[in-house]
Amino acid sequence: MTVRTLLRAGHVISMDPDIGDFPRGDVLIEDGRIAAVRPEISADAEVLDMTGRIVIPGFVDTHRHTWEASIRGVAPDATLDDYFVDILDTFAPLYTPEDVYAANLAGALECLNAGITTLVDWSHINNTPEHPDAAIRALAESGIRAQYAYGSANTSLADYWFESKIAIPGDDVRRIRAEHFASDDSLLTMGLATRGPGFCVNDVVTAEWGLARELGIPLTVHVGMGRLAGRFGMVKQLHDLGLLGPDTTYIHCCYLSEEEWRMVADSGGTVSVAPQVETQMGHGWPPVMKAIEYGLRPSLSIDVVTTVPGDMFTQIRAAFGAERARVNAESWQADVPVPDTMLTARRMLEIATLNGAHVAGLEDRTGSLTPGKRADVVAIDATALNVAPVHDAAAAVTLSADVSNVDTVLVDGVIRKRDGKLTGDVARTRRLVEESRDRLLAAKATR
Repeated sequence: MTVRTLLRAGHVISMDPDIGDFPRGDVLIEDGRIAAVRPEISADAEVLDMTGRIVIPGFVDTHRHTWEASIRGVAPDATLDDYFVDILDTFAPLYTPEDVYAANLAGALECLNAGITTLVDWSHINNTPEHPDAAIRALAESGIRAQYAYGSANTSLADYWFESKIAIPGDDVRRIRAEHFASDDSLLTMGLATRGPGFCVNDVVTAEWGLARELGIPLTVHVGMGRLAGRFGMVKQLHDLGLLGPDTTYIHCCYLSEEEWRMVADSGGTVSVAPQVETQMGHGWPPVMKAIEYGLRPSLSIDVVTTVPGDMFTQIRAAFGAERARVNAESWQADVPVPDTMLTARRMLEIATLNGAHVAGLEDRTGSLTPGKRADVVAIDATALNVAPVHDAAAAVTLSADVSNVDTVLVDGVIRKRDGKLTGDVARTRRLVEESRDRLLAAKATR
């Protein structure tokens, strides 16, 4: 029996140029798939009234260390250098599988609450084989669409981040692939979160890239950021090792050389920018426009809730403000008009949705309200005083709305938030993550 849901009479921003926008439009969902997007649809379906709502594709977060939800806000003033010591060398070694489960569940529900329907979970907390199992179980229970990116353990800063000779355990990665991700067509898929050159010796780098390619899973790596890694020339090192390819996402990229930008573009690689973290923690200026200039389609990500908010509205505005400020200043200094490539509010919505799906390798499934794609849909309450009255619907989403305006969220056609309330067990999740916080703080106090 076909299950149909009809989103009726919303202001639809499809992010599909062939479909366009409808100031008053309907979206028909059949068995978790978008069946039609038109000004008016008649169907025997459960009807969700979208009057006064802006209907958009779900946001895509292409890089978040979700396991850190238990220690949200513990490092508000941290630099990137501080983060390595305060988080990876202090809290990470204390994490049990139960802590990972609680944090991943809380983090995934936080995403859904904020209209993020797809997440790349950059999980570098695999201190035992039970840790990845716990992380994946939480993602599955939340109902989010996610790429679980299997990362290293973090039991010693010296062992794992300073010319590390310890590779991600191939046998356990193979086990996780076989047990949890036998199909690449499910709501959850798999990637490899690798530390890369500068942090690891070449043999480890080569082994980890080889492992990912053996298993047919994408890679994701931080490059070109901060006082240390900004000087590593990591993309150039990967090029010299013969490892660049279209299966790799490069995160941050704040200090890539022109040569390295060309290497990323020529190899078909993708880019994830975390603008609030980058400006706040000292990674460097968010290179959104730089990526665009090289023909790339940059995406946005949250990174760490230890230090920044976990919603996409923050990232959109951080990138929009930082990049326009930089370009305006350079244009003023050179006494020339601003370029036609200046970021727009509409472009930011594309970056946060369609580009994100592209970078996560899921553009055939999500990122736009296109018939045939899976139904990952978000409705923004445009009647709220911080959004109304609406003159430009895309700008209302990117520059006015916030998490409180996320009214309805569907993932794969399943309602995960309705009338501003999550359908998941928020009370249990909050209890688990607060218990995890208390346990971690107690363990830290006795180290």
